[in-house]
Amino acid sequence: MGLTRTQKEELIKEYGQNETDTGSATVQVAMLTERIKELTGHLNTHKKDFSSQRGLRKMVGQRRRLLKYIKQQNLAAYKELIQHLGIRGV
Repeated sequence: MGLTRTQKEELIKEYGQNETDTGSATVQVAMLTERIKELTGHLNTHKKDFSSQRGLRKMVGQRRRLLKYIKQQNLAAYKELIQHLGIRGV
């Protein structure tokens, strides 16, 4: 269910400051967004998978907290990130 190594590497290249930047908030948000998209597709098929629903809610909450942190640190980077990821109705 998780991201493959190549998917992670592509996200790190796109959103990270360098190839080894795996812990920055922007990279974490990008990875969480991809996992949320995958899990949403799974839950469309398996509507009664309640443990996965709980995991999805936890991931969405974690992403929300990270986005709140990015917004406090750098508003321009926040706006660019949510537009690029296509989240928050923008």
